[in-house]
Amino acid sequence: MTTGKLGRFLNGEVLNIPNLLSLLRIALVPVFLWLLLTEMFLLAIAVLALAGLTDFLDGFLARKLNQTTKLGKMLDPVADRLYIFATLLALSATGYVPWWLAGLVILRDFLMLISLPVLASVGYRSLPVHYLGKASTFALLYSFPLLLMGKIFTEAAFIITPIAWAFALWGVALYWWSGFVYLWQLVLLIREERHKATNVNVSK
Repeated sequence: MTTGKLGRFLNGEVLNIPNLLSLLRIALVPVFLWLLLTEMFLLAIAVLALAGLTDFLDGFLARKLNQTTKLGKMLDPVADRLYIFATLLALSATGYVPWWLAGLVILRDFLMLISLPVLASVGYRSLPVHYLGKASTFALLYSFPLLLMGKIFTEAAFIITPIAWAFALWGVALYWWSGFVYLWQLVLLIREERHKATNVNVSK
């Protein structure tokens, strides 16, 4: 690492409080997964609540301290997806949710992943985050603690579980909808770039 890069690192472009909170949230993923697999649901909910708190704090502090960075913008959605995958895989492995639910979420993100080379081919690294994507992530992340609470508080499961499944199913539906919106944006971007290239060739 050069002196200039080291200086930017130490001065907060990478090593700042919001990014450290995001890294802490990611570091808690294997702890959360282990608690789920061992069916220590109360502790798993506590870890998920702590992760949610760091999610709020990293965004709030990044804006408050003017420490928004490219790394921070990347870490936040990565952490969200890791918690979604960890929860779905653990709950599917323990039989609390069907495998098709995990498969739908993973398949959607796989389609997004294979679209990245196409996006890079037209000179872009990412597309703007759509509100549908945020809404779907919100719904999915709220459905999981409710599903766990339905397993813990069995007397209230008849109320908690339907609400949890409503969040989960709406989350999956919005997740796919946001994926189709993303792919349509990509199609429009490719058309625009081709149109620009055609105009340049004609002008020559």
